[in-house]
Amino acid sequence: MPLQDYMPVIDDRSYESIVREVRSRIPRYTPEWTDLNESDPGMIIMELFAWLTEMQLYRLAQVPELHYLKFLELVGIELEPARPATAQLTLAVSAGHSQRAVIVPAKTQFSAAEADEQGRIVFETERAFTLVRANLVDLLADDGFNYRDLGNDNLDTTATFLPFGPAAVRDNSFMLGFDEELPPETLTLQAWSPIASEERVVSRCYSEVETISSTRLAFEYWNGREWRPLTLLKDDTAAFTRSGSLQLRGPASGEMVARGFGDITTPRFWLRARIDASGYEQAPRLLAVRANTFTVSQAQTYEFEALGGSNGEVDQVLRLRNAPVLAGSLVLEVDEGDDYQAWQEVPDFYGSGARDAHYVLNRTTGEVRFGNGRNGRVPVANASNRSNVRARSYHAGGGSRGNLAAQAISKLLDSVKGVDGKAVSNLFASAGGSDEQSLDDAIRRAPQRLKTRDRAVTAEDYEELALLSTNIARARALPLYHPDYPGIDVPGVVSVLVVPDVEGDAPVPSEGTVQTVCAYLNQRRLLTSELYVMGPTYSTVVVRAQLVAEDTADLAALKSLALESLDLYFHPLHGGEQSDPQLPVDDPERSGGGWPFGGDIYYSLLYRRLLFSGVKRLVSLQIELDGEIYPECSDVPLATGVLLRSGAHEIQVDYEVNS
Repeated sequence: MPLQDYMPVIDDRSYESIVREVRSRIPRYTPEWTDLNESDPGMIIMELFAWLTEMQLYRLAQVPELHYLKFLELVGIELEPARPATAQLTLAVSAGHSQRAVIVPAKTQFSAAEADEQGRIVFETERAFTLVRANLVDLLADDGFNYRDLGNDNLDTTATFLPFGPAAVRDNSFMLGFDEELPPETLTLQAWSPIASEERVVSRCYSEVETISSTRLAFEYWNGREWRPLTLLKDDTAAFTRSGSLQLRGPASGEMVARGFGDITTPRFWLRARIDASGYEQAPRLLAVRANTFTVSQAQTYEFEALGGSNGEVDQVLRLRNAPVLAGSLVLEVDEGDDYQAWQEVPDFYGSGARDAHYVLNRTTGEVRFGNGRNGRVPVANASNRSNVRARSYHAGGGSRGNLAAQAISKLLDSVKGVDGKAVSNLFASAGGSDEQSLDDAIRRAPQRLKTRDRAVTAEDYEELALLSTNIARARALPLYHPDYPGIDVPGVVSVLVVPDVEGDAPVPSEGTVQTVCAYLNQRRLLTSELYVMGPTYSTVVVRAQLVAEDTADLAALKSLALESLDLYFHPLHGGEQSDPQLPVDDPERSGGGWPFGGDIYYSLLYRRLLFSGVKRLVSLQIELDGEIYPECSDVPLATGVLLRSGAHEIQVDYEVNS
């Protein structure tokens, strides 16, 4: 959104407050003035000057902030528009449907089971896809010696499994069993494969040239006598080393033959991924594999929407009915007497000529602005008073409201023949949705944005750009830190820790959020940098303290305040030294911006934290971190990048006992 839409207020004194202030000074400076009724001529003059003062304050208050906003506008900094969330939806063909494959058209809409205060949350497919009737029911890992059943592991999405076994050497295979023969159409498989430790999700950010894996997989199907090759159309997983989709062309009808393997005695129709050339540094792990799973975005498509008619004037502004508009989705057409012709979107008119059919779009508000005849063409006036400007199509949507929990998207809004509307689910949470950037946030980050120029070179650049990528509250870049080799400086490596802007005492990003940040930073990093994005590691801190209260204090209230103060102090998003327990809970000044990454716990500062109003003194104070109890009066060190979560603090409050 343009910054000019905001009018900052520095001095917020109103007419009423000025009148009250002047009236309060009358007895001190002019005690002989005793008639303070509104009919008094002096009071009339005072109110007149109060009104003039308010007007002057209003105008003067705009000058410094307005200059700042105009400067940001001049250098091209505007508020970041809302971004849509994405999710992977798993569908199924209706039971008893006669066809083995169903085409789900583009722009098919789905929604969450429950609406929020803004209404229904709609997701939409970006392209058409093929849904197969065959269900993926069994998975096996074949290491050349035995078959391991992975079916239960695939259902448990909280733990990982080894699709090729622990060795992942040549000719090991990952086998997928279906309950019926696959049709000759395209089969889509979705694999979730975080490179993760037990504490956090870690993802390496690959560039386009790095998507070629050193491992070569051969995809095959069982025809009753031997394994025959399948055609691989696309592999976004880089041989199951990261999350993504695979597309395979099914064999000809009648080619697949059912049989059992290993402990799977029920005949299944099998395909497999066999390691033809192994280049794995370590055996890949998967969280889950699903068939008939496709990507949807939290946006809706609108077509053939009339914006209005051109009047031939310069700098015309028309508005779309729906906003925010997704980047690159608007196809705008203007009829100047020779039928509708598409116009081109540009960021501004500085490079546009007098005859260039250009327009500028404000994605947040949906405003479409045309040129002035010198920079950008003016659409020919419509003499028939008919709308000659239309949006042929565009996508609108976005916001953090689209970040939904797993299994929350469960409704099929469109009627698609052959699709089971009751078998819609998102196995993992949707991610990537963010609201429009606030004005305060834009002003705060403007100096850093001018410094980075959309390129990640220094650690600060990585942190600033990570905050712009999606719904991220905090970020910390760790140069030379490799997640697989902690404690060892690895040249060329940068790891970025991100904390999402969500509720909870220990927020962790989902895999979708980590990959969104990865994709954003990957376009802006140096080519020679090896980049990782991960969630933070949390350590649990428990404070045991004995407080002596003032004689007039409420013991229960003091204990509650002490517990609340500690929870706030150690909070990863709101903790830190600026947090003041004496301020109201909803006061923004109470937030310290989050506990610092890897920030040590200083005994003296924690001691002072508990000396608030009503506390006479502290008898004892002890800190426990991850089960280790530290001696009194000693600071507690934290490892690099570690944040804190509060455990069950033990606070005892008593009155002074006189001897």
